[in-house]
Amino acid sequence: MHIYTAHVHWSRGDQDFLDNRYSRRHLIEFDGGAVLPGSSSPHVVRVPLSDPAAVDPEEGFVASLSSCHMLWFLSLAAGRGFRVDHYSDRAEGVMAKNARGKLFVSTVTLRPQVSFSGERLPSSEEFQALHHEAHEECFIANSVLTEVRCEPVLQPAR
Repeated sequence: MHIYTAHVHWSRGDQDFLDNRYSRRHLIEFDGGAVLPGSSSPHVVRVPLSDPAAVDPEEGFVASLSSCHMLWFLSLAAGRGFRVDHYSDRAEGVMAKNARGKLFVSTVTLRPQVSFSGERLPSSEEFQALHHEAHEECFIANSVLTEVRCEPVLQPAR
């Protein structure tokens, strides 16, 4: 068993708080030492109470799915002898209401664009299979009930 940690820290400072007009900006410290500014989404809490430059939980969720998928894809591609030169994903999450009327991230769509080089290039079928297997292996995708879609784009060889 492995334990992964994140320390989320917020402080009121000199804000009144009880008037509900407090900053949602906070820090997220990860176990490896990285520190990320966090905030509520400006779609949920208006600016200036939210910080649009910080990462909100919804963005973090989408990024987590995208990053996990990419890491599995790279590992699988390397294991099959395909040299990946570039991987880029403009992942997108959609917020909707569930059957109980609660907001949730209903769909995450991954749109990885991948380019390869070298003597061994994947066929379209192999490329799609790599993405399918990466999705099946992704720890984060296996941890959520959200539908996770993957719409990969094969970039031409360089």
